Amino acid sequence: MSSPPLGPRLEARKLKHLEVCLHYPVEFERTTGFERFELPYRALPESDLSRIDLRTRFLGKPLAAPLLIGAMTGGAARAALINRHLAEAAQRLGIGLMLGSQRVMLEHPEALASFQVRRYAPEALLIGNLGVAQLNKGYGAAELTRAVSLIQADALALHTNPLQEALQPGGDADFSALVPKLHALVPELPFPVLLKEVGHGLSPAVAAAVEGAGFAALDVAGAGGTSWAKVELYARYGELRHPELAEWGIPTADALLGVRRALPEMPLVASGGVRTGLDAAKALAMGAQVVALARPLLAPALESAEAVVAHLKTLLWELRVAMHCAGASDLAALARTELLPRRA
Repeated sequence: MSSPPLGPRLEARKLKHLEVCLHYPVEFERTTGFERFELPYRALPESDLSRIDLRTRFLGKPLAAPLLIGAMTGGAARAALINRHLAEAAQRLGIGLMLGSQRVMLEHPEALASFQVRRYAPEALLIGNLGVAQLNKGYGAAELTRAVSLIQADALALHTNPLQEALQPGGDADFSALVPKLHALVPELPFPVLLKEVGHGLSPAVAAAVEGAGFAALDVAGAGGTSWAKVELYARYGELRHPELAEWGIPTADALLGVRRALPEMPLVASGGVRTGLDAAKALAMGAQVVALARPLLAPALESAEAVVAHLKTLLWELRVAMHCAGASDLAALARTELLPRRA
């Protein structure tokens, strides 16, 4: 039985999300928590700014810098242009790209083209994306493998977003019994799999629950950047109802430190309000392998790949300066740097 075509209501919802992210105040009022920490400044850093080395490996692929373009969109025609520009930027900079949720693509094949960006980023780390709640709707290894193979991705992110779904009309409400499903499913898959939140934070308890499930990395996706609860509320009502729910979450710095303590060896992605190179440097010193950002790139991605590259080059320059002035000539040295509590 074939899927129904991508209807105007679904495409309108995808476009509404983009419009809300562009024009409404969807950032958390609470902060990421990075401001509570100082990267130690060294007046004699014994380093050369021109030789700061940002190279790393993540999910088995080399990256020119510890940076991912985070998940944004897919499905609507406008999304195809956004994803193309993001992919071209990732290729030029040698960084990774995570696509938006591919459920629409699997259930509406005509949406596939908006996700097929491999030709624009032949060498970049490309990460697919599906909602973990779909495991309670019949998705299994076949669907996850199809999501990866159809776009020639290197890995797959499974996103968990119970708060966002609870505030979305017709959202997925059943997040029960997912932990045992993940322990059974993830080891079967022939590609790396990440578990990620969408911006309300992973806790140490969640990290401990999936320990041993076979995840290649966790994206803590903490509170402090875009609140997808706010996005859904503005998209649904045009105003911010239930503001306490919209501000709920684990600040990114707390999520990162808590998950790192719970799983000391697990590769981590720090996302959720990473806006500057100094944010990125602090996150990497706290134990992240890479950082990710998404919404700040949305407007540039509507413009051109060059605009995306320009934004990210600024962030990477700031990261190099932060590392240089902290005396960390490479990422290994930065990971050994102990942050200091900021004095009031």
